[in-house]
Amino acid sequence: MTSLHTTPVRRRRLGVAAAAAGLFATLLMAGPAAATPDPGDATASRTDLSASQEAEATAAIKSGEIPGVDEIVHSRNITHLANVPKDALQGLNTDLAFQGKYAFAGNYDGFRIFDISNPKVPRTVAQVLCPGSQNDISVSGNLLFLSTDSSRSDDSCSSTTQPATEKSSWEGMKVFDISDKRNPKYVAAVETACGSHTHTLVPERKNVYVYVSSYSPNTAFPDCQPPHDGISVIKVPRKAPEEARIVNFPVLFPDGGNPGGPTNPGVSKTTGCHDITVLPSKDLAAGACMGDGLLFSIKDPENPKIIDRVQDNVNFAFWHSATFNQRADKVVFTDELGGGGAATCNEEIGPKRGADGIYDVVGRGENRKLVFRSYFKIDRPQAETEVCVAHNGSIIPVKGRDLMVQAWYQGGVSVWDFTDSSHPKEIGFFERGPVTTDAVTTAGPWSAYYYNGYIYSNDIAKGFDVLKIDDRRTDPAKRVRTDELNVQTQPDYFDR
Repeated sequence: MTSLHTTPVRRRRLGVAAAAAGLFATLLMAGPAAATPDPGDATASRTDLSASQEAEATAAIKSGEIPGVDEIVHSRNITHLANVPKDALQGLNTDLAFQGKYAFAGNYDGFRIFDISNPKVPRTVAQVLCPGSQNDISVSGNLLFLSTDSSRSDDSCSSTTQPATEKSSWEGMKVFDISDKRNPKYVAAVETACGSHTHTLVPERKNVYVYVSSYSPNTAFPDCQPPHDGISVIKVPRKAPEEARIVNFPVLFPDGGNPGGPTNPGVSKTTGCHDITVLPSKDLAAGACMGDGLLFSIKDPENPKIIDRVQDNVNFAFWHSATFNQRADKVVFTDELGGGGAATCNEEIGPKRGADGIYDVVGRGENRKLVFRSYFKIDRPQAETEVCVAHNGSIIPVKGRDLMVQAWYQGGVSVWDFTDSSHPKEIGFFERGPVTTDAVTTAGPWSAYYYNGYIYSNDIAKGFDVLKIDDRRTDPAKRVRTDELNVQTQPDYFDR
């Protein structure tokens, strides 16, 4: 069922005394453990609700206060063009990358390639079984890169789960040759300390540099020993990807980074980075690193250099991802409150926790600073059964405006304007109602990106969605084209 809403569904107070207030207290008391990000190797857990909470959610649906189970709602300027359900790969859907007429979709069980030459009818070109959470994905030329952040028996695509306490276990980066999109070939693997939760490409003509983000070391893990205060840098020769190797492990936090709790209650201790976004045209990168946000120079891609570092020990729990605006004078950082496993889009959590943080970049050169301006969080309330969290998004390329599309798990897809850093506002949305009314479940868009005139979303549970936005503020972006898009390697859309 699809419903059209010209304004957000009205605000309500579901589970104030029990579900929402209880979750808020848990998040505050649990400290860093509450902010462990993203689902693990196993199927997402299910947390049952009480009978009264279930009844309250059901009543809210009947009254129209929230969408019904699996009901689609969207703003008037958004059109839902297509949905392609999961097929051979039944794991959690994750990130997206694009090249020409193809979209590449990560999944905990491997990856899927779509032909999107007709966005209204995406066609599956290939499905590659290669298990290993979370299979963060990117492409460059004839190469596809896949992150493995779960302990495996070996580096093959037929590996099985194996404890990280065993020295023979493997985690890291996999490289595929995609010159034939219908028949990708696995060509290289590089083991990295603490695996590869996400990765970011810094492409050059002859080589591709890969920044590998990973975290949470443990003295019991032979290949993930503390301290783990940096990132792995891999160099991949385009003509000989089998020669890929680690060329550096720059330490980004010589002081150890944010100590987390109990010094900073509710904040994750920094033990590495979760995600890095680079803007090669400006030689800049922004790092979302657990308890810290970074701005650094990548003039020398093998040796990134920190320019500035910020913390938010009041409202941020886990610095998850970063997005530059086109002029590189702003950075949007996301906070993954609840670790991607909690219902945090409600009145009790409020508009500042689990939000985006908008920072202006002021000054020049090595004297640039990140200056906080405001928070943005969707104000469309979600049921207590809906895991809702600020997640992956991209800018929408319009000169003179700072526009962004972003995934919020079961909060759906949000299109918003942060041209005024201090007064961001949502200008469009798309979402589904709760998957169920009797348990907290992990579902909704993991990634939502703008590519060549359309919004593409990879829903964790429901599959691959294609959306179109028609709005005078975003329409100029329809004229902008790029041959390749890895959102964590932001292109310069207007310097062509």
